[in-house]
Amino acid sequence: MRNIILILGIIITLNSCNSNKFSPNPYHSENLKIVKITENLYQHISYLDTKDYGKIPCNGIIYFNQNEVIIFDTPVNNKAAAELIDWTGKKNIKAIIATHFHIDCLGGLKEFHSNGIKSYANKLTIDLAKKNSQVWPQNSFDKSFKIKIGNEMVIAKHFGQGHTKDNIIGYIEHEKAIFGGCLIKEIGAQKGNLEDANIAEWPITVSKIKTELTEVEIVVPGHGKYGNKELLDYTIELFN
Repeated sequence: MRNIILILGIIITLNSCNSNKFSPNPYHSENLKIVKITENLYQHISYLDTKDYGKIPCNGIIYFNQNEVIIFDTPVNNKAAAELIDWTGKKNIKAIIATHFHIDCLGGLKEFHSNGIKSYANKLTIDLAKKNSQVWPQNSFDKSFKIKIGNEMVIAKHFGQGHTKDNIIGYIEHEKAIFGGCLIKEIGAQKGNLEDANIAEWPITVSKIKTELTEVEIVVPGHGKYGNKELLDYTIELFN
């Protein structure tokens, strides 16, 4: 009898461990694509229809640790956001963080709020979103914000102006990864939308990131393919 209880205990423990390990398959629909970068880090891609640039793929990231999830930038609309939330299995999404106030960061925020998911952004992002009559994040921070996902810290930080006044980056130290949002360009990209940009400050801001976050190996831009620190160098050169 004792042996049976012991075996049952082992089975329950194994099942418990497996339930905390998240290894989903990549995903692709008309509205949303999800690409695996590492075991716990994924890139989500949704598609924004624009007059000037056509249909633009827009990136965000998803990070899993233990049984918790954080997402940087929403998909561009609520339909794609709903698919992303469903894809996680509606696990414990601890936070959604917007990297700036444009629609490619906030377009699906209403869906996150409808699912009771807490949202965060730089205070300036919230102020600008309110002025542009958008749905805005519920919680603000000034300059930087740290949040524990599982047993690892994730950082959101404003290094300076560039694509917009308010643009921040996400840094996941455990993965040696940056989500640069639209502040960082993929290799070969053009300058893109400069309507709210500070071109003079842009390369200075990215240089600060490069100087401070020296251990980074993965860099995910706001649009296009992820890569390594070469994306930081490319962005600096592009705006110099």
